[in-house]
Amino acid sequence: MTPGLYLTHKPVGPTSFSVVRAFQEEAQATRPGRRTALVHGGTLDPFAEGLLLMLVGPATHLFDLLHAVPKTYVARVEWGTEMDTGDLHGRPVHQGDTGALTPALLDAALEPFLGWTAQVPPATSAKKVDGEPAYRKAHRGEAVDLPPSRVYLHAARWRSHDLPRASVLELTCRGGYYVRSLARDLGRKLGCGAHLSALHRTAIGPWKDPGPGQRVELHGHDVLPWARVRELTDQDVGALRRDQSIPIAPLQPPGWRLPPGFPDPQAPVRGFHQGRLTFLLTERDGALWPETELRGGV
Repeated sequence: MTPGLYLTHKPVGPTSFSVVRAFQEEAQATRPGRRTALVHGGTLDPFAEGLLLMLVGPATHLFDLLHAVPKTYVARVEWGTEMDTGDLHGRPVHQGDTGALTPALLDAALEPFLGWTAQVPPATSAKKVDGEPAYRKAHRGEAVDLPPSRVYLHAARWRSHDLPRASVLELTCRGGYYVRSLARDLGRKLGCGAHLSALHRTAIGPWKDPGPGQRVELHGHDVLPWARVRELTDQDVGALRRDQSIPIAPLQPPGWRLPPGFPDPQAPVRGFHQGRLTFLLTERDGALWPETELRGGV
């Protein structure tokens, strides 16, 4: 297993960490006695499926840079019942009348959630409370009171309706957004209650879900394609390793553009040496400075 970024499909049922364990076992089989650094690039709940990014080797340093890029989901919203978890595996906490729901009413209800808003994460989220994931406290029956987070919903549209029972929603958001919370809040706004019965992450940035049993391996210029590029000479690499700056030029544009109007993720400049991503660079005072060296390259 070579260093890089892997697009994998997480099926319904397993946890995201179970996918990490499978990668760890594969890495140990190919490199006995040697530990390979490995993380996933954003949790999917057990009831959800879809694209899960795996970061291997030096690529683990890219984890924080994945948070601010677009993530696209398709969700099935069940009307009439709010669950304490926000999904089909929870306990009902409110039930309401769905007889008045119409496509036009649902379009109007969705509109105020677009853009930057304050959102309270689900009590069974991975948000930390006193250093412990909230879901652990919730599963022990402890009260969990999470403060609202500032989140961004770029686009959302109803793909289909089976009213008054359910609707299918497609949305694009920034990292940190909870689709379960959106369903909960829509149900409260409409007075009928709502929860998710299915969730599929179809894309992160330019990368699509490869589908069940499939895996795509990314290296070099395919990694972080929304960031600008600086090709590095041997002399540039030497200067950067001495914590010295290098000239900005020649700087190349990103290979992939964000959706129009999406917030700038403030990505560093990608420094490539011999075709591999070896440095993350910061532009400062008219020059490029080393931010992170990816030893061995990606």
